[in-house]
Amino acid sequence: MILEQYYIECLSHASYLIGDEGSGQAVVVDPRRDIGEYLDDAAKHGLTIEGVINTHFHADFVSGHLELVEATGAWIGFGESAETDYPIRRLGDGERISLGEVELEILATPGHTWESISVLVREHPGAVPTAVLTGDSLFIGDVGRPDLVNLGDGSTTDLARAMYRTVHEKLLTLSDQVTVMPAHGAGSSCGKNLSTELTSTIGKQRATNPSVQPMSEDAFVALITEGQPAAPAYFSVDAAMNKRTHPLLAQDHAIPELSPEQVRAEFAAGTRVLDARSVDDFAAGHLRGSVNVGFDGRFAETGGMVAEVGERIVLITYPGEEQDAALRLARIGSDNAVGYLTVDRDGAFPAELADSVQTAPRTTVEQLDALLAADAVTLVDIRNPGERESGTIPGAVPIPLAQLRVRLEQVPTDKPIVVHCAGGWRSSVAASLLRARGFDNVSDLLGGYNAWAEAHVPA
Repeated sequence: MILEQYYIECLSHASYLIGDEGSGQAVVVDPRRDIGEYLDDAAKHGLTIEGVINTHFHADFVSGHLELVEATGAWIGFGESAETDYPIRRLGDGERISLGEVELEILATPGHTWESISVLVREHPGAVPTAVLTGDSLFIGDVGRPDLVNLGDGSTTDLARAMYRTVHEKLLTLSDQVTVMPAHGAGSSCGKNLSTELTSTIGKQRATNPSVQPMSEDAFVALITEGQPAAPAYFSVDAAMNKRTHPLLAQDHAIPELSPEQVRAEFAAGTRVLDARSVDDFAAGHLRGSVNVGFDGRFAETGGMVAEVGERIVLITYPGEEQDAALRLARIGSDNAVGYLTVDRDGAFPAELADSVQTAPRTTVEQLDALLAADAVTLVDIRNPGERESGTIPGAVPIPLAQLRVRLEQVPTDKPIVVHCAGGWRSSVAASLLRARGFDNVSDLLGGYNAWAEAHVPA
């Protein structure tokens, strides 16, 4: 049996290739749009991809099922309640799919969405299951959030109660040795306490996962509906894209290099400019109006927070990172990166753009304390709700980064603005977004809340 996991850190996303070496039949589960790895590995193992299974309508990325159908002619499988505008194979609870000796069993596991399914994998018919691909139902350390209401017709509470039954009546009834292989890991906005481990077992999750411990249904509902990270606005766009036919990703597409004059023209036309360099290099010098979304962080997801899917985008990157940056945006459906400008790590922009280069103001903890004492600053906390449970800076206005672009009118403008996150990466995104949207006198807090909390530990 072939069971390969493909994990991309930028989206904390896992997809899978399952194949039978004897028959040569295979399926791909929860694929991303750039499908080269699946095709290459299938060819390497002598497999033919005959089916594509999506465990649910993903919201945080655009699935590659249409690309795989174009490349292989495979069928597309979803849970029975899924509605699409393209042909699908409806997979019912308990349905078995033979790949030869390897057998898949579909488990209906609603809770994250109504159509959610998990895929039980057996090396031989009737054998003890080897693994269960749980999608966004059971994570390592958590369960899927039930509050992305754009994905289902029921209320958050209805989905949470469905998840309780999924966990206790379906997934935890599996044998302890069954390997758990979810669709996401740490950092994903599809849950709040996801582990950095990429696989686990039912037994280990039964013993260590806080969300699946014995508790009443009401206690479970309260646990998984509170403290979830703010969902980026693009989630609803991607969920809708995954339900309908849409343009395919060109697998060999490359964006062109832009001249300084072309970059200036794109600025003048209102094109969104994302600077993918580090926070420190951006602060030392960047093009006025650009937004810092560092390639060293959650570039794709954060790019979707600050630019609308479909919006024209120019990328500023270090040499050699430009095409990968465009691909990462394409994974969330943002296909309209029109070109790039590279800047060496010494930070030197072309001379033709020198008049547009500016530095980014930054505020130290000591400076912030003085401003707060004088009531001379608006402090904006862009962390997620769960992060704020560990502590806050008094007086901060809470607006999660994922919601900032659509809540700009809630940011007071009568005082200088300081933005903070936990450590300083996201605050550079937020501060640069505010400046790009016309806010004056905006800086970010060096070291974020962590630095402030360390400086205020009681002696």
